[in-house]
Amino acid sequence: MVSNDFEILIVEDEPNLRETLEDYLSSKGQTCYTANSCKEAHAIFADRNKNPQIILMDIGLPDGDGISLAKELKELKSDFVLLFLSAQNDPETKYLGLEMGAEDYITKPFDLRELMLRLRKAISTHGQLLTYSQEISIGKLKIRFKSYEVVDAQGKIIQLGQKECAMLELLYQNKNIVVSRDEIIEKIWGEDAFPSNRTVDNYIVRLRKWLETDPSGEVSIKSIRGVGYQLQASKE
Repeated sequence: MVSNDFEILIVEDEPNLRETLEDYLSSKGQTCYTANSCKEAHAIFADRNKNPQIILMDIGLPDGDGISLAKELKELKSDFVLLFLSAQNDPETKYLGLEMGAEDYITKPFDLRELMLRLRKAISTHGQLLTYSQEISIGKLKIRFKSYEVVDAQGKIIQLGQKECAMLELLYQNKNIVVSRDEIIEKIWGEDAFPSNRTVDNYIVRLRKWLETDPSGEVSIKSIRGVGYQLQASKE
């Protein structure tokens, strides 16, 4: 089970499941808040006395959809672990959920023990982003892993999603070393996840746009054909 005491927001409109999750997680020492709609979830986020670090999000809600809601909440605060819990099992919905930064997508019905295993894994992955607490300068660019931000060469702050930030950290930790696409998928999504090489490539595109704001070319992400990517940095 999750060893720390986290604040968890459960966004679920089915009363029995919502109460079951709240009771179970509370019995394991977690602080739980519940919402049965987008409106209630927004209200909890606006409460300064509450600081959800984990969100368990249903897709189908009475006043909107979970993916759109998650995007809205990430604009308010990006530093939380997001897991979708949904009866929708179609690949496109799963792709959209993971593409926007969710750590996992769990299909209903599920066993509570499975949920705990996946939640523990998601927190472990997410925790890697907190390795660096200070601002890092690389060329004329800056990285703020803890706040999920990068700063371009003109000083513009760009917000990153969880997986974008985790991918950047992985490349940064392995500066001037090639990281394979398979390794990126395993470490960012997990061995049992389905993201393809194309998904990795799409994330790299956005990171490159940030890097390209530095005309000095001191830092870049190089594609190694048939293998993966390499963050090249001549100086920091």
